[in-house]
Amino acid sequence: MTPTGEEITASVPVSAPMRAAKVRAATEHTTVGQVTTTPDGRVTITCACGMTLTNGPTWSLDEHIRLHRAEARFLALAAVAPAGIPRLVAWPLAQDVSSPA
Repeated sequence: MTPTGEEITASVPVSAPMRAAKVRAATEHTTVGQVTTTPDGRVTITCACGMTLTNGPTWSLDEHIRLHRAEARFLALAAVAPAGIPRLVAWPLAQDVSSPA
């Protein structure tokens, strides 16, 4: 007997969309190319999403990469989190931060 759409939906664990979102964020936010040095001495690398990641006066390139990936995971997970789940950050965000400035 073939399950109905309702039965299929009921059998999918709630965490499945969150796992898929985490994988999607990891895939869409990998560094591409090689690290380059700008004329002013900063080091940069490009993310697959198109954003250029760079070091700054008080942070390393590694820290920027880690923050970028963490923010990407947060946005992806927050977007698919179950309705009513308690949050530390109000959702949806007041502005669109998902695209690079």
